[in-house]
Amino acid sequence: MADTLDSLFAEDRRAVEQALADCCDSRLTELPRSVADAVRYSLLGGGKRLRAALVCSAYQAASGTGDASALAAAVEIVHAYSLVHDDLPCMDDDDMRRGRSTVHRVFGVPAATAAGLAMVPLAAGAAYDAVRALCLPDAEAGEVVRTLMVASGAAGMIGGQLLDLEGEGHALSLAQLERIHRCKTGALITAAVRLGGLAARAGDEALDAFTAYGEAIGLAFQIADDVLDVTATTDELGKTAGRDIALGKSTYPALLGIVGARERARDLVAEGCQALADHDLLTPKLRAIALFTIDRRS
Repeated sequence: MADTLDSLFAEDRRAVEQALADCCDSRLTELPRSVADAVRYSLLGGGKRLRAALVCSAYQAASGTGDASALAAAVEIVHAYSLVHDDLPCMDDDDMRRGRSTVHRVFGVPAATAAGLAMVPLAAGAAYDAVRALCLPDAEAGEVVRTLMVASGAAGMIGGQLLDLEGEGHALSLAQLERIHRCKTGALITAAVRLGGLAARAGDEALDAFTAYGEAIGLAFQIADDVLDVTATTDELGKTAGRDIALGKSTYPALLGIVGARERARDLVAEGCQALADHDLLTPKLRAIALFTIDRRS
């Protein structure tokens, strides 16, 4: 499935990687050297680029005719910031990310912390410029930025991270666990799909379908992540395996068992794909991404 996704997304991925490199070249000049280097290290360090694929694929499914790669890159900037801060000693205290040392291990905690903070306005500016280049008027461009920032803020990713930290060492219910991960992981994935639709100026019904799909596969992605944490190796993951147990986190395998967790993820993917199919928006790319979220090995 990873090979299928790579082949479908190859052209878009090249454009996104170039957009990220261009962003580093043009937008980091006023940052202190150590912070700029930490941002560049984080942004250009590879990864699945799943959220970028979702932006581009939703944009194309909604009949967008321009190049959405710069907007996709802005979403990847937010994701990269979240990983930098997630790995800090005060959070999950991890040493490895994407098969190499985490940002704070290379550049130090102060530079990594500042780099993560710097990436938030960097992403907002990049998103606004990207949709203006796609000829969206100011009001709609503002809605794109608002959607991205809400997903990354207290009502989304940051709020979910706080709930996740507070839940360490406690036995959470399934409802509590899903609340955490609909925010921590799902909010940005959902926003990525919705942003593709907004950039293509999709109607309300299409946007609702994109949102339903994003919410479903965002949660499925996290369930798969929990399963991989206990079934895959550090080399396979590119990050330290077994961290959930070490940090005392409640997980889907702990609550549902590995088989039950996988079944829940498959059901969510089916629900998400059906939401798009009901509105003739389920393209081969969006189906492949949905399946990849639960079939991946890292």
